[in-house]
Amino acid sequence: MNRNEGVLHAGPAGLADLAAVLGDAVRDVGSWMSEYGGYDPHPSQDVPLADLRRATADLHERLRDNYPFFHPRYVGQMLKPPHPAAVVGYLSAMLINPNNHALDGGPATAAMEKEVVADLAAMFGLPQHLGHLTSSGTIANLEALFVARETHPGKAIAHSADAHYTHGRMSRLLGVEAVPVTTTAAGTLDLTALEDLLCTGRIGTVVATTGTTGLGAVDPVDEIIALARRYGARVHVDAAYGGYFRLIADDTADGVRSAPFRAIADADSVVIDPHKHGLQPYGCGAVLFRDPSVARHYLHDSPYTYFTSDELHLGEISLECSRAGAAAAALWLTSRVLPLTPAGLGAVLRPGRRAALAWADLITGSEELTLFQPPELDIVGYFPARDRLSEIDRASAHVLDAGMRRAPEQALFVATYAVAGADLARRGHRVDGDIARGRILRSVLMKPESEAHLPDLHREIARLSADA
Repeated sequence: MNRNEGVLHAGPAGLADLAAVLGDAVRDVGSWMSEYGGYDPHPSQDVPLADLRRATADLHERLRDNYPFFHPRYVGQMLKPPHPAAVVGYLSAMLINPNNHALDGGPATAAMEKEVVADLAAMFGLPQHLGHLTSSGTIANLEALFVARETHPGKAIAHSADAHYTHGRMSRLLGVEAVPVTTTAAGTLDLTALEDLLCTGRIGTVVATTGTTGLGAVDPVDEIIALARRYGARVHVDAAYGGYFRLIADDTADGVRSAPFRAIADADSVVIDPHKHGLQPYGCGAVLFRDPSVARHYLHDSPYTYFTSDELHLGEISLECSRAGAAAAALWLTSRVLPLTPAGLGAVLRPGRRAALAWADLITGSEELTLFQPPELDIVGYFPARDRLSEIDRASAHVLDAGMRRAPEQALFVATYAVAGADLARRGHRVDGDIARGRILRSVLMKPESEAHLPDLHREIARLSADA
């Protein structure tokens, strides 16, 4: 479809239309600025247009040293461009540059932030909430673990051994003991090992992950919550990667298991990254607490902020100070055109989920590739069919390198994931673990276009594996 048919496409096909909408955005914001009267800009910031154009051309040339995150043949890391609506929302607010720390720094975008956080809380089914946007999932998890420390002082934090390394790192930063819990053959937190740990009385908070960044494994949040409550521990859910799958957690053929995602409503806190499946630019995470009274742990005094309103200022419930109001505007605008419903943003997630399931079937029937474990979300782990881990490692490295070195119109991009021989054996793979650790292949199918390109991807990756 073209612009005359009234659809703004994502990706390269929609860039011309996006340019037109961005022009409208600049004009609209400029019209608002003009309401305050004209003034003479100080010449210290003037730059010759020719210089700016040359510098911009240099910038664009340097940006070519990137991988094509936008293309369906890129199935490497968790990267893709933001939705055009997010670009428009971010640019529009960035021209004003509001700071969502205090209401006088960004009244409009602070209101938008409260609205989008309420939308996220409703998506998770939280009966009440306190929350805000953050600059990343790492900071969001830091805030959740900070509250965990304050509510359960002197207690340790337990997390899956396959959970994101941020939990161990942020625990060290907070001066809290972090205890990794062994995982099952599916890469999820082992409940028996968790109960043995809870019995010691050391644990104040258990971190459950709905979508590990390595393999997309989903911890049994419902069972973890029941177990933690029995021993007086709180539960934090790291849904940074997989949180939006709550929209398709319906136990259907192209959905995901509902029980872990529905149970998030009973957790004490949850983190989600809109800059992943929420189609936002980087710099947009979120943390939500089920109990609003945890705001007491953020209490602080500032003599020069919080003076324009008696309403809650977002800086009063955040460890961060300055935060981009543009991030809130981008998420707000995106949620207006792609709401948090199964038919809205959920329809963007289902093709990637279908692609992961279809690829798992293709790999299972392949003589050249072997499925590491069934995918729970849209991440697929697999490896070249070889007898020794050293050979798997070498062949995986070849697929990664040779795929990137192809001509641009044929290049494809995967990622690798380090495993031990025991990891393969636990999943029933008979491989000689002749080296301590080796690389297998890992692909993230988070772009909906991956579904249509899947047959070609599978064929070409199998060919590269055979060439190794």
